[in-house]
Amino acid sequence: MPTHPRETPEYGPVRGILTPMANTTVEPEMGALLSGTVLTSRLVSTASDSRQRLIDYTDALPAGLASFDTAPLVSAGFAGTCYYLFEPRREIDDLARMSDQAGCPVHTSTSALRQVFAHWGVKRIAWVTPYPQWLQAEGARYWAHYGISIAARVGLPVDLLDTRGIYRLTSARVEEMLATLDVSDADLVLFGGTGMPTLPVLARGGFARPMMSSNLALAAVMMAGSGHVGPALDALLAPSHPWRARFQAT
Repeated sequence: MPTHPRETPEYGPVRGILTPMANTTVEPEMGALLSGTVLTSRLVSTASDSRQRLIDYTDALPAGLASFDTAPLVSAGFAGTCYYLFEPRREIDDLARMSDQAGCPVHTSTSALRQVFAHWGVKRIAWVTPYPQWLQAEGARYWAHYGISIAARVGLPVDLLDTRGIYRLTSARVEEMLATLDVSDADLVLFGGTGMPTLPVLARGGFARPMMSSNLALAAVMMAGSGHVGPALDALLAPSHPWRARFQAT
């Protein structure tokens, strides 16, 4: 565990984000959601196969954390859904080791969503997903393990051959996907995928069910640190939070 002191730097508490190398959404969204200083480490893979890249990103997490060196992190988060590919115990064990390595709470997007779902009592989700069918199947298996069922699902019209296709999405396209989603049997709408731009959609609101995204959930648990996610979630969802005004205009 790092021994450096936890002084607060000039620009506020320091939080570290780890994200896949081509993700163009995480930094602007997390920068808007989190106050203080947000540092980013990009996870790199040379694999051409989408599945292998996700495995490589996961294996690279300890090195990514180490790249923050002596920065006085108060929390860190992996903005990715790679743990869909592994048995649930792997994520739990990895987070315990990485939290010890970083000397602060470390979260993943999926562990963050689990905290939000537990806080709100969510059991059935309507899922807006830009992922290929094989990764959607892995995600459904992951959520079923935690007692979350998929009430409805909508994705792109064609099965993307490469998971990096998510980075070509616009929030307007996400809204088109949302408009076709049957939410009648769902507790919540989940925008899955940290590379999918969703804050403009969430800022406009006015939907029939509560909505949550991977990045918003991760920001909430990173704000909460080792505490309960509820107060941080309430703060981020407040109508007066600055991110809403910024993204309502986009």
